Amino acid sequence: MAAPSSAVTTTASGASRTPVRTVNVLLYSDDVATRDAVRVGVGRRPAKDVEIGSWRECATAPAVIEAVESGGYGLIVLDGEASPVGGLGLCRQLKNEIFDCPPVVVLTGRPQDGWLASWSLAEASVPQPLDPLVLASTLADVVRTHVPAG
Repeated sequence: MAAPSSAVTTTASGASRTPVRTVNVLLYSDDVATRDAVRVGVGRRPAKDVEIGSWRECATAPAVIEAVESGGYGLIVLDGEASPVGGLGLCRQLKNEIFDCPPVVVLTGRPQDGWLASWSLAEASVPQPLDPLVLASTLADVVRTHVPAG
């Protein structure tokens, strides 16, 4: 019987190395500036053990639903301030209607809206204005917690 895989691997020199989790991200906002701020703030590597494989941007809720139904995304980022369909309500819809919905991070309008993020069933929230360090750290934490290493 094979030994269970470990979260830590060893390099040829004997040093331990944590495996990199690569995730494809679906990003929703009706505002191109918000989408740009998220992509630039997170970058390709929000943490040394988390890498963004690809970004798919959506500007409408129907495009998000179609993309999530088609699969292939390990993380979803939704703008709670998007219009006409906000990311908080869209998150709740996805969580209730999509089997095995990927983890979601919602962008809230202000820190006091954290309770709305809980209502939406999101795994995490980041308040606006966006702080790139908080955004990258939150996305990395959600990936570590909810996306298997592969």
